[in-house]
Amino acid sequence: MATPLVTPLVELAGAGYAYEDGPAVLSGVDFAIAPGRALALLGRNGSGKTTLMRLLSGGLRPGSGALRLDGTEVSYGRAGLTRLRTSVQLVVQDPDDQLFAASVEQDVSFGPMNLGLPTMEVRSRVDSALAALDITALRDRPTHLLSYGQRKRAAIAGAVAMAPRVLILDEPTAGLDPDGQERLLAVLAGLRASGTTVVMATHDVDLAVRWADDAAVLTPSGIRFGAAGALLSDPDLLASAGLRAAWSPAVTALLRAHGLLAPDAPGPRSPEALAAWR
Repeated sequence: MATPLVTPLVELAGAGYAYEDGPAVLSGVDFAIAPGRALALLGRNGSGKTTLMRLLSGGLRPGSGALRLDGTEVSYGRAGLTRLRTSVQLVVQDPDDQLFAASVEQDVSFGPMNLGLPTMEVRSRVDSALAALDITALRDRPTHLLSYGQRKRAAIAGAVAMAPRVLILDEPTAGLDPDGQERLLAVLAGLRASGTTVVMATHDVDLAVRWADDAAVLTPSGIRFGAAGALLSDPDLLASAGLRAAWSPAVTALLRAHGLLAPDAPGPRSPEALAAWR
């Protein structure tokens, strides 16, 4: 019996985009986000990652092709964009490009209030988002007094308060120290456990192997998709995308070569996992 096909939550079909007076950044792109998956998006600077994320979240309109939500083409009027943005939220790399209100609570509540939700519903969403990002204690803190890591989490909380089914993050770990990265990854694990599909753009191949179920790599010849562990083990693919080789596949190959790991056994995805495996 054939496995039934799953309708993507959001999907670009034959999409292309060019900025004014410039060449096409993306052309003929087919890109689908499946429900419940963690997807890493990788590629060199200028490969089109940011453009792709803005197309998926409605910040840009494809010059050709279509964007679909739950299999239905998105219209770019007010109603269509509201429908899209309540399902798909983008958090940009620099939190200062996203935070604008005087306090954390005011900033996080802005999106739900703009939806015209009842006051109690707005309050509930803000409370839940602050708790999910572990910044409840910062509710009344002026945004300009937050640390960089706190600003990152406040920006994500604003997106989470919209209760999206898909959360797209542009380089969320950039600029964070190792402890801050681990705290953010724990937050993302909690969001996934609650049913949110997460897409992360990153240059960190090791992070992608460790975190993602699937990966999409933007190369000069197109976008390659696949299971993260397998796709990101291809050195030629990584080189074509300007990415360095991942740690995990190299260590896994070494362990197998020395007979320390069975051919069909998964290898360690992080140094911590290697230490525990030993």
